[in-house]
Amino acid sequence: MPEEQRSLCHQVLELFEEVHISYAVAGAFALQTHTGICRDTKDLDIFLTFDSVSDAVSRLERRGFSCEVCDPVWLYKVRRNGFFVDLITGMSNAVLTVDQSWIDRAQPALILGVHSRVLRPEELLASKLFVTRRERFDGADIAHIIFGTRGGLDWDRLLFLAGEHWEVLLWALLLFHYSYPAQTHYVPHRVWDLLIARLQDSLRHPDKNAKFRGSLIDEKMFAIDVNEWGLDNLFLDTRDRRMQTVARDSIRS
Repeated sequence: MPEEQRSLCHQVLELFEEVHISYAVAGAFALQTHTGICRDTKDLDIFLTFDSVSDAVSRLERRGFSCEVCDPVWLYKVRRNGFFVDLITGMSNAVLTVDQSWIDRAQPALILGVHSRVLRPEELLASKLFVTRRERFDGADIAHIIFGTRGGLDWDRLLFLAGEHWEVLLWALLLFHYSYPAQTHYVPHRVWDLLIARLQDSLRHPDKNAKFRGSLIDEKMFAIDVNEWGLDNLFLDTRDRRMQTVARDSIRS
């Protein structure tokens, strides 16, 4: 990491610690904590709740940092000299939103010389479930988290985080099983049984009124389904609902 980039990340973390902003580091630093994988990174990913991010941005700007609202649904950036730190409040499709439990469950870690904290593996894994685009797919990271933790995850928490999108979790677990067939037991039998039973039930009793969900996976790869075939655009619908919540919360604050 270039020294200017390291300095920016270090100063942002120090400021958050100094003024007691609630946050957790994700991305490459959290992945290294839970798997040992060390990779070059172009930025620092910091997860915050929406309630915290406006305060964080205000304090950063008062210290002279340049901040940008890239997407109020999920992404803010802190910029300096061509480098940046991402402030993340959820997933771009608005299916998952960072709440206080993500932050409260974070575990201590030393990040760039700052006593900080990183997402626990369950939240880190959940944050990658919908990173399923043509240009970036985090399925391997999910497999590495399961392998790196030897399956020592809070599986009930993970099932809760996946919620109604359990098929995406099952998809990720099947990739893990395919990649690490000798370590299938890292995923408890009860989790396999539960998810496979749900799958079998949905196959036997399909919901004929269920909406098309492809755009939640990648709104670009599934654009033809929406734009030319007239299927549902859940990507737009979930983001619109999230934007309404963001607008209400902004008015209250």
